[in-house]
Amino acid sequence: MSEERVERLLAEVHDDFGMIRVLEVADYRFLEFGDAIEQSCVFTADPSWLEYDYTRAMLIGALCHEAPESALFLGLGAGTLTQACLKFLPLEDVEAIELRPDVPRLAIEYLGLDDDPRLYIRIGDALELLDTAEPADLIFVDLYNDLGPAAGHLAWTFLENCQKKLAPNGWLIINQWATDDGKPLGAALLRGLYHRHYWELPVKEGNVILMVPAELDQTLDLEALTARAQALAPRLGYSLESLIKAIRPAT
Repeated sequence: MSEERVERLLAEVHDDFGMIRVLEVADYRFLEFGDAIEQSCVFTADPSWLEYDYTRAMLIGALCHEAPESALFLGLGAGTLTQACLKFLPLEDVEAIELRPDVPRLAIEYLGLDDDPRLYIRIGDALELLDTAEPADLIFVDLYNDLGPAAGHLAWTFLENCQKKLAPNGWLIINQWATDDGKPLGAALLRGLYHRHYWELPVKEGNVILMVPAELDQTLDLEALTARAQALAPRLGYSLESLIKAIRPAT
């Protein structure tokens, strides 16, 4: 490893679910679970910067909504996507449910998560706490542990209830693993559950972002989505257009 790539351990904690570490490499900090399983990457100078395509793709999912006022994050991680949504969208009320109490603490202490007055973090299992969350214009499902996606990513009732928890014209954005054929994990279940009425955005990290509308008569306006992304690009510091071009109907 060259000198500028030296890895520095900033924090390590052990909880009921295993180990959590925060590492620093040059201008970036990483949240890791277990045996070097990277969960989040933060650009230290700007914690709202989305380094990876899968987080940018989830932001595209948020831009499906014309003017979201509320958002629910199921799984917080380092909070980079949450910070980006708070910074770039007209959100007034944001709730995050995170399983592990040390995760938000480390995110605030080491990973630049702002104590934004619009953000409310609850600790607990998203599958159990979803019922007590407020309906939201945007709901993000990103429940990963050191072994991969948590059970919620294949739990019919939970995924059904996520859609039901959407406000009218809302969007559910799921960070789903991709299988070897490039389809989302549980594709057959998802097709049945959401009546094939959703859109997919495959990304190079090996994930497929799903964009599920609240209602069957709700469609994805690609032209409006592209216009919103173009308007935002100067503030983001990067373009989302190549990712938007990869959006496809449910497979």
